[in-house]
Amino acid sequence: MSKEERNITWQQSSLSRQEREIHNGHRSRTLWFTGLSGAGKSSLAFALEQHLHEQGVRCYVLDGDNVRHGLNRDLGFTAEDRQENLRRIGEVAKLMVDAGLLVLSAFISPHAQDRKMVRDLFEPEDFIEIYVQCSIEECERRDPKGLYKKARSGDIPHFTGISAPYEVPEEPSLIIDTEQLSLHEAVQEIVRYLELTGALQLPLAPTTSHI
Repeated sequence: MSKEERNITWQQSSLSRQEREIHNGHRSRTLWFTGLSGAGKSSLAFALEQHLHEQGVRCYVLDGDNVRHGLNRDLGFTAEDRQENLRRIGEVAKLMVDAGLLVLSAFISPHAQDRKMVRDLFEPEDFIEIYVQCSIEECERRDPKGLYKKARSGDIPHFTGISAPYEVPEEPSLIIDTEQLSLHEAVQEIVRYLELTGALQLPLAPTTSHI
């Protein structure tokens, strides 16, 4: 730890996360969407955000492309920069969970060790890993951004699924197969999971002692 770091202290708010959750009417969590480019992570995250918003849930999408327009615009696509990209997003998501929000993070995040790095920032119940499953053939057929075509021609080196590996999550919280489910069905599947795990329930108010 550097001398400068020793002078940094965490400033505690007078409001607790639990109080914010009670105010919002639901618990706060991070949903981490991982999968190949073109699997449907962003489409699913934004559709889920719309649905939850209509139900009064305070939520926000952290999308890979959007974040690189601002917060992480200084990062490239080396292995180190990709890892730092995810670390920063994890830290932002952690702050947003403390604020009582439901955070929907959509990132390819191809390496298991990087996903574990982010997961380790959270309490176990606060991190929900959602594997957006889709075959490389279907992702390449969709190719919404034309990235696979560029990767095949060599214009994009180290492209996940073509010239770089994607490590499939071994024990994700939830698997959403976008080749089998419609967007609406996928959203409903995630909502059911959130309901079953209590994420959309109002947390109990802290007990007050009168002794």
